Amino acid sequence: MRCPSASREGLRRDYVDMDLVGHEKQTKAIKNFFAEMEYQPRKRFNAMMGRKRLIFNDLDNHRRVDIFLDVFEMCHRFDFAERVELEALTLPLADLLMTKLQIVQINDKDLRDMATLIMDHDVGSADGETINGSYIARLCSNDWGVFKTFTSNLLRLEASLDGYGLSSSEIDGARAKIRRLGDLIEREPKSLAWRLRARVGERIAWYELPEPDRAVVAGPFD
Repeated sequence: MRCPSASREGLRRDYVDMDLVGHEKQTKAIKNFFAEMEYQPRKRFNAMMGRKRLIFNDLDNHRRVDIFLDVFEMCHRFDFAERVELEALTLPLADLLMTKLQIVQINDKDLRDMATLIMDHDVGSADGETINGSYIARLCSNDWGVFKTFTSNLLRLEASLDGYGLSSSEIDGARAKIRRLGDLIEREPKSLAWRLRARVGERIAWYELPEPDRAVVAGPFD
């Protein structure tokens, strides 16, 4: 929807589920909607995690919908409550990129997703059709763990670009944007909490590893 490059050979990939974001106050309406659509709730999961995340399955067509409510919490935690209303169809581009940058054990499909975002959008200081690098930099300046994961993954992304069938000019352009974002992150003044945590460094884990997910589509009680 936001990245035409996602359909290109080399960047194209299969999608196994749909991720949505809503507000916790919309939980009842969300549950009613998916019941009307004849999707089955993953009841045990929804009972345990329902204040911040819901999963529904279309068992006939093997489709799954994963809904994050106000917060996105995987390897790192981000509050999207105020950001979710900024765009009509998706999260802002910066937040879409962040859902990938925050993955500690990042894989090829996540790198491809980041590559499409970087290919199709400039890095700037506002939302809309640019990736709001200033917003990302501010988040990194207040949390050393986020800074560590994001900057490590930007290096991985830059190194991966040769594997997607891009032209040399496309690779050069993408690398320039990645470095621009990295520079914004590095230059943003760091908070006291950031500096104190940086002294500890990698001696203590700076992230959470989400539990391995179950099958894409499982029974309602799984």
